[in-house]
Amino acid sequence: MEGMTPMDNEAPTVTRMNELPDRTKDFLSKLDEDDIDNLEDAIKFYATVRTMGHVVKWLAITVLAIIVGIASLYENTLKIWGWFHK
Repeated sequence: MEGMTPMDNEAPTVTRMNELPDRTKDFLSKLDEDDIDNLEDAIKFYATVRTMGHVVKWLAITVLAIIVGIASLYENTLKIWGWFHK
């Protein structure tokens, strides 16, 4: 991407399209309404999957922490019980 200037987002749409690489312009020129709808749906789906990935990650960490906490609590409860019932 050497020699390319960053796209001016404030420029009118026609001018912005001229600043795009040729490959991108060719790709966009071949899209019809259904393709655009599909791309918008794909972008929304990708955002949802990323969000769910974060939720599942933290859910797994929470479940693991609860399991370790219960095991530790059980072990220490037995230890304290042993101190009082010798």
